[in-house]
Parts: sequence; structure tokens; C-alpha cells
Amino acid sequence: MHMTRRRLARAIVPGVLAAAGLLLVTAATAPLIAHHAFGAEFDPNRPVLLRGPVVKVEWVNPHAWIHMEVTNEDGSKEVWMVEGGTPNTLLRRGLRRDSILPGTMIIVDGYQSKDRTARANGRDVTFEDGSKFFMGSSGTGAPRDGRDPTEPPR
Repeated sequence: MHMTRRRLARAIVPGVLAAAGLLLVTAATAPLIAHHAFGAEFDPNRPVLLRGPVVKVEWVNPHAWIHMEVTNEDGSKEVWMVEGGTPNTLLRRGLRRDSILPGTMIIVDGYQSKDRTARANGRDVTFEDGSKFFMGSSGTGAPRDGRDPTEPPR
């Protein structure tokens, strides 16, 4: 069966347009699925100050995670998960994989999760020697508190 170019175009064009539309929708929504905004998971009105040794560090995308053991007021111990920026962002700021090893004593200044579990978004990490490292990200809706060196002035 022989088709003219016009008939062939009428048969193919709708399918090509539908596929292109699907690709555009997928590309537009994929980052939303893969990445969350600060405000979706963390409460800017619930600052936390956590002290304790590092248990584990995960250098994974889209965020690095520090797991640390915190001693509660009653003496019980609890492992908190602290979210940081992307591994690439942390590396560019000077934090290396071996900068925070298990057993390292740290203080994390951050914000607790909205669900009140032992999860927080970390803004600053203070090491035993007093040095500080900014590990948060303000570009995802975290409070603009002037601690992010990439944050434009108010």
C-alpha cells in the first residue's frame, strides 16, 4: 500500500507531538519529584542545637546526611539524621568525605523536621576545635539568616 507524503505526515505528526509533550511534562516534573523544598519537610520555627558524635555519613544525592548520636536530657541516646547540601556543593565549600568521620564530635545548628522525628536540616556544623562549616542551603526555602555565603544580602 502506497501512502502519499501528506497522508504519511498526517499519520506521524500527532504521535510525534504527543511524544514531545510527554517528554516536556516529564522533564518539568522530574526535578520536583527528585528534590524537595526546605519548607516541605522542615520547620523554620523549630530550631535545634544537636551535640554528639557522628555515627555515619552518607554522601548521596540529592543531599548528604550526617547521622549523629545525641544524648537527651533524661540521659537516653537517640540517633538524629541531619540533612546537608548536595555532596558536590559541600565539596566546593571545602568539606571532604573524610572531614566528618564516625566518632567526630560535632555541634549542629539547624531546624527540626515538621513530623517531629529525629531529623533536621543542618545549617552549621561546629567542630571540636571551634571551626564552623556552613552545610545548609537557603535556595530551597530555608530561612534567610545571613549564614549562607551564597545568599544575596537583604
